[in-house]
Amino acid sequence: MGKTTSLFNTNLPPLADRVRPITLNGFIGQNHLAGKNKIIFNMVSQGKPFSMILWGPPGSGKTTLARIIAKSTDAKMAEISAVSSGVKDIRNIINQGKANYDIGINTILFIDEIHRFSKSQQDALLHAVEEGIITLIGATTENPSFEVISPLLSRCRTLKLNPLNEDALDTILEQSFKTDVLLSNSNIRLDESVRKKLVYSAGGDARKMLNTFEIALGLIDNNGLITNEALEEALQTKTQLYDKSGDYHYDTISAFIKSVRGSDPDAAIYWMAVMLEGGEQPEFIARRLVILAAEDVGNADPQALPLAVAGSQAVHMIGMPEGAIVLSQVTTYLASAPKSNASYLAVNKAQERVRKDGTPGVPLHLRNAPTQLMKEENYGKDYDYPHNHPDHFTIAKYFPKDMEEIFYQPTNLGYENFIRERLIKYWPDRYKQ
Repeated sequence: MGKTTSLFNTNLPPLADRVRPITLNGFIGQNHLAGKNKIIFNMVSQGKPFSMILWGPPGSGKTTLARIIAKSTDAKMAEISAVSSGVKDIRNIINQGKANYDIGINTILFIDEIHRFSKSQQDALLHAVEEGIITLIGATTENPSFEVISPLLSRCRTLKLNPLNEDALDTILEQSFKTDVLLSNSNIRLDESVRKKLVYSAGGDARKMLNTFEIALGLIDNNGLITNEALEEALQTKTQLYDKSGDYHYDTISAFIKSVRGSDPDAAIYWMAVMLEGGEQPEFIARRLVILAAEDVGNADPQALPLAVAGSQAVHMIGMPEGAIVLSQVTTYLASAPKSNASYLAVNKAQERVRKDGTPGVPLHLRNAPTQLMKEENYGKDYDYPHNHPDHFTIAKYFPKDMEEIFYQPTNLGYENFIRERLIKYWPDRYKQ
């Protein structure tokens, strides 16, 4: 391949690490956080870091931002991965943080994939974070509301990063030609069409784009031109470019969920295959299917949720590659099932009412009376036991005083139509035809 190719047969760190910016001035994207007068910009300018959770897809700049914050605020930085670290590592860093704290030096602990820490591991951080012994920066691709314990979450600011748009990715690519020593001293060239394809194929992930680019560099011709054929060959190795630890691209999981919700089993299976081939954790897909069964199928097919739960347990039990068969069954069933989000809407509406009006007193006839004193206070008095009546039903007042509202509005699809007709029969004044 000549002189140009030999430049990249080195033992240097990957290109993505070599061109990683070290100041906010060189950081591309996430302007809603790092742009002028935005939260990270102001924090770095003031030199006062605070604990935070950086939530965003792979290659959006979480690790880079953490390192920039540490360098720009003259803090000592410790980096660990939740996949390979435990409580002992945390305690060692906290002890070092105490020593630094005593001499006026701030310690930043960066935890990659913090969502993979267990509750006990996260608990070990609480005291040190609250007392300011360490400043925690956690990075996660998962929704921290579900994956980070509430006490720790309340001590951190959650900052959401977005997938990088194509303009930002193109700028990062251009910047790599200027900042990397090997690239800046070479005659590497990309046609505009190849460049656009490289940027588009990254799907908002700068690391993936740079990794693909680096593979293509080993396939260039003697003129230093990266051809479409070379890029295609580099993209053939796309499964090696995914984060094998289970990170996922938000666009892909969104496409998967929307395909199931939209009753397209073929598209749903395709996006599921994209995730599995990219190294996605099957347990994550299974959890999403359980949520989707309740949220989007609901009582239109009451078997959807038990099937999804059983599928999740089966995937956990047998693992991959056979777990893909289980996921395929659950995905195609849910995608093909009748849909209803009535249960989802019902709980949202009820919670909104409670937040607005507060928690009411429970009517006496609905309260239990396990003691004599409670009976004397009329707890449970006048409660009419439904099983004493035909059809095991009797009209009664179950709402708080002076309140009645429809929260659950069943559709006429699938089994939910049977539920709807039953409710119309029993509560005709509320559920009118």
